Amino acid sequence: MSGCVAALYRYPVKGFSPELLETVLLTPGAGFPNDRVYAVEDGPSGFDADAPAHIPKMRFTVLAKIPDVARIRTRYNEANAGLRAEAPGRPPFESSLRDEAGRNAFATWLAEALDQQFTGPLRVIGAPGGHRFFDHPQGAVSLINLESVRDLEAQLGRAIDPLRFRANIYIEGWPAWSELETVDRVVEIGSVRARAFKPIQRCLATHVDPRTGVRDIEMVEELRSRYGHVLCGVYLQIEAGGEAGVGYPVRLAP
Repeated sequence: MSGCVAALYRYPVKGFSPELLETVLLTPGAGFPNDRVYAVEDGPSGFDADAPAHIPKMRFTVLAKIPDVARIRTRYNEANAGLRAEAPGRPPFESSLRDEAGRNAFATWLAEALDQQFTGPLRVIGAPGGHRFFDHPQGAVSLINLESVRDLEAQLGRAIDPLRFRANIYIEGWPAWSELETVDRVVEIGSVRARAFKPIQRCLATHVDPRTGVRDIEMVEELRSRYGHVLCGVYLQIEAGGEAGVGYPVRLAP
């Protein structure tokens, strides 16, 4: 079973804009570079930077909780941890998240942009060391098979933006839903070797149109009723690193 990489995305601030990449350097035991390195607490999450541990996503400003997050466009500069954010009807925000003043300024701007659609108070937190704010404790890299999305489109009779699924790697060429059968198999992406370890269980975030912030498809219910499960995509763990890029071959190792 072989195909190729169709697109690569990172999500520097959990819940916010995807950023398209051409290539990425993947490292064994590490997450997707500059992915979910910041998050915005919606009220105290209990996160301890001195002993970082997985925190449930609903304690943050994420699409599953606040659909209007999709209407905020962000862009991250890893060189200086700079963030630019834009929201309808608001002046843009631009500052570095590296220092507390910049993080506090973004929290203040975001509170106004979301117009009280949160529990609060909002607080921007950074991931120390190799920690990342993933939905799953071991969800280092996520993969979506675009043929599965197309099959779902055919079932629903409408277009579906694959970015609803907020994956790192989107692939072409595999049969629809075949990715769900790769658990504990090695996936080769160019010279990278990654082990698929868990199908991704979908949540309310996939109900939200990533362009408009409107909940317009009950995706979880549609998956359950049409396929008997609520899965789409798989989590990968990198075992042998290297460069991956758009057009690189993707295949199951023998």
